[in-house]
Amino acid sequence: MERIPILQMGSFLLVTIQVDMHDRLAMTLQDDLTTKIVQSGASGVLIDISALDIVDSFIGRMLGNISAMSRVLDADTVVVGMQPAVAITLVELGLSLPGVRTALNVEKGMGILRTTQTLFGEEESGDGSPEE
Repeated sequence: MERIPILQMGSFLLVTIQVDMHDRLAMTLQDDLTTKIVQSGASGVLIDISALDIVDSFIGRMLGNISAMSRVLDADTVVVGMQPAVAITLVELGLSLPGVRTALNVEKGMGILRTTQTLFGEEESGDGSPEE
């Protein structure tokens, strides 16, 4: 069965999609990623779609679902590397990807995740309760 690798970088997970996404592969990625978030305790997920020339409505919804599921599991998601043609197609299809944060490249996406982690890390003490 074809799978997309999920790499761990500290408290973040990195997913680089290098193959054409089809519906079954997207569903497998969703299952694998949610399992990996729980197993690793990751606080952030970065999904690189720069190699994708086409993102149809199903794949667009899957990205939104992955982001929502990650958020429920206490991990932020940033999608990076979206090609202009893909952005145009998603807008023409009426998909706004609610809840999906985007960045132009991996470096900027990692910056967003680090900033988010720092902001929330400063607000909580070691036991997870807010500092006074």
